[in-house]
Amino acid sequence: MILVTGISGSLGGLVYRGLSTRDDLTVVAGSRSGDDTATRRIDFDDPAALTAGLRGVDVLVMISAGYAEDDVVIGRHGAVVDAAAAAGVRHVIYTSLAGSGDLMTIALPHRWTEKRLAAAPFEVTILRNGLYAEVPVGLAVAGAAASAESGVFAAPFGTGRISVVAREDLAEVAVRVSAETDRDLAAGRRSRHAGKVYELAGVTAIGGSDIAEILSGSMGRPVNYLPISLTEMRNMLQGSGLEPYQITHTLSLFANLGAGLLESSDTDLPELLPTAPRDVRTLITDAVRAGGYQSVSVGSTR
Repeated sequence: MILVTGISGSLGGLVYRGLSTRDDLTVVAGSRSGDDTATRRIDFDDPAALTAGLRGVDVLVMISAGYAEDDVVIGRHGAVVDAAAAAGVRHVIYTSLAGSGDLMTIALPHRWTEKRLAAAPFEVTILRNGLYAEVPVGLAVAGAAASAESGVFAAPFGTGRISVVAREDLAEVAVRVSAETDRDLAAGRRSRHAGKVYELAGVTAIGGSDIAEILSGSMGRPVNYLPISLTEMRNMLQGSGLEPYQITHTLSLFANLGAGLLESSDTDLPELLPTAPRDVRTLITDAVRAGGYQSVSVGSTR
């Protein structure tokens, strides 16, 4: 039996739905709001209940718990590892962070968790997920309105580029790895994915000039890229409603990007997907057009 945690989240939901279409698998949903009927209650903040929630699970797809300070995330992940061991889980598949993000502030709890899993009594597979395509997509959509008026796309990319990947592609990899692991265990053999660390950075790197070029094509008018400083970005984020740690992580991402550290050529993604990875440029173009910025000229009422 496979259990997927965090199915109310975007990645966990995609993984669960992908596995649920397989007739040869028994798949269970896990969520902190589960009622132990249709969905098991798997609340990372309730260690006492975790072991019971993981009973009977052979393969645990552990979606990383973000949206908190590092010590909170570490506490959550440690509780899941302890509970999985106590419940007799045979194999854990963990969604971590790509190696290219080692110097980002969000890397710390991921690397701690990888180390903790390596010392656990069950088999482990690490999926080092690349940064989501939503990063440049969101910036492009947010900047489209301003670009339509000014002809400028302003962002703190410096001259760096970021290798990003569609969340759907990462979900497809997780579905494949967990399904094959479950089948191997059912056949009485060690999973072919046991002990593996898969680097899943995107195959396409996007920079500020690339986004400006895409905006130009979508709007039918020239858009130029204008780098802004981290200080300017910090000032913009201060009034955004983000928690302080979220601002820290965001600035860390852009600092690494500007330093040229987030472009990666080391990826196992194509080998683990049934088809070519989704095209990031197309994702950005489609998102901008969906926002109503296709061939928009200044003064248009569309």
